[in-house]
Amino acid sequence: METKEWLQTELHVIEKWEKDQKGLWFWEKLGRLPFKLLDKITPAFIQKKIGLLLDELGQFVQTGGQYLTQEKLILTKLRKHSQNEDLIISDVSSLPLTTMDAVGEELKSTRSKLATVQGATTGIGGIFTLAVDIPVILGLSLKTLQEIAITYGYDPKDREERIFIVKCLQFSSADIVGKQAILNELSTFYTRGQSTNQEMISQLQGWREVVFTYRDQFGWKKLLQMVPIAGMVFGAITNRSMIHDLAETGIMLYRKRRILDRLEMGERSN
Repeated sequence: METKEWLQTELHVIEKWEKDQKGLWFWEKLGRLPFKLLDKITPAFIQKKIGLLLDELGQFVQTGGQYLTQEKLILTKLRKHSQNEDLIISDVSSLPLTTMDAVGEELKSTRSKLATVQGATTGIGGIFTLAVDIPVILGLSLKTLQEIAITYGYDPKDREERIFIVKCLQFSSADIVGKQAILNELSTFYTRGQSTNQEMISQLQGWREVVFTYRDQFGWKKLLQMVPIAGMVFGAITNRSMIHDLAETGIMLYRKRRILDRLEMGERSN
């Protein structure tokens, strides 16, 4: 039974997690330096690929583009956990939070394993396959966040949900200052008016910052992937860690939204 007290307790757990995310270890800061130093010597084919990602990320927010996922797989998982074979997308928001959490954790596990295999595969060729790895891991990231959105009853076909997804992506890869700023932006997501909505959209126009911040997260760990063969190990570990952390971010932030929605509904009914 999801009582008001239980929902508030779970909300405090998420808020504690948010506070913990505002710290950034020294090695993480150091890990972002190599790519900044290598910008001038990065091969042209990688720079070109990054340029294509800028356009694709913009298209994702506007229309969903090639990254827009299907909800069939997630609905199948939710039907299994809820034992409701007639479940449709509009019913998901009313499912117990424990059911959503179970599917979310399952997604985090399966997507992390997929990222491990993908990282090992693209790590074989070192720097020459890095150009393939970056867009693939970005696509997997967007797909994972969309699946988590559906799990908690939010439809990524809606443009504002795709904006929220990109903000989750930014939060996962931001430094301590960036995390605080993004949390402040998301705190107004539920009550924003048209002007605030336009402000968030305007902030997302800086596609270059989004993609390069995401790329910089690879840091020195990705530099090790540039070594052929040995890059298999580093690529697998790095990609698994990235998707695991990203999925955790998506679960926490979408779980918070669902809890706040239910608390608000409870207040309205009283």
